[in-house]
Amino acid sequence: MAKSPRVETHTPNRDQRRNPRRYATLTQAAEYLGVTDRTIRQMIADGRLTGYRSGSRLVRVDLNEIDDDAMRPFGGVA
Repeated sequence: MAKSPRVETHTPNRDQRRNPRRYATLTQAAEYLGVTDRTIRQMIADGRLTGYRSGSRLVRVDLNEIDDDAMRPFGGVA
């Protein structure tokens, strides 16, 4: 009797269940932040944001990442 292949299943962690990825185009992300899409591309290039590629040309960013990492408080009580 042959063994069946082991199937890896992905169980999302608690943060992923609470905040599933919200992919947005670069234009949508730029509107969300009130900047240009060129600024979003620069943020990806310098590592402030992660770009997710689907196919050879389609690039998306995760709006949750923008909320969590790209926008950082400064001054005052920060």
